[in-house]
Amino acid sequence: MTQSVAVKPIAPGVRVGHVHLKVADLERAIAFYHGVLGFEVTQRFGRQAAFLSAGGYHHHIGLNTWKSAGGRPPAPGTTGLYHVAFLHPTRRELSDALARVLRAGVELDGAADHGVSEVLYLRDPDGNGVELYWDRPQSAWPRTAQGELAMYTRALDLDGLLSASESPTE
Repeated sequence: MTQSVAVKPIAPGVRVGHVHLKVADLERAIAFYHGVLGFEVTQRFGRQAAFLSAGGYHHHIGLNTWKSAGGRPPAPGTTGLYHVAFLHPTRRELSDALARVLRAGVELDGAADHGVSEVLYLRDPDGNGVELYWDRPQSAWPRTAQGELAMYTRALDLDGLLSASESPTE
């Protein structure tokens, strides 16, 4: 068992750079991450692997079938990835993502307003959890009287979110 040791905090600029997923069917996974979510394919390694990104970055998502071709999702109740989260820069962009998902007939597992963010939950074709979200400005985050963060979970108004794509201010 790893023992916890007090250390200096990690640098505030550290971010999750990419996620690399084992998939059963590369073309099916590309159809979801590229065709539905809109990530761009930046490189392929034959029929075994592909890398996708937003905005020209080398990759935010790696997909491979090296040890998983034809495989099944992990059984419920086992450890592994809970979900990967993709931060959208604005509410309007999250609205666009919701419209893409609905047009593709992808079912939502859930949707929530956490006070700090609005969130959509879904699954990719291999059963991996996917979170699509946007963060409200920090000045709008809910806080206690003492100034501590006070996140919550409330129902997300999907119709209201969809209408954000029509509003130039969101």
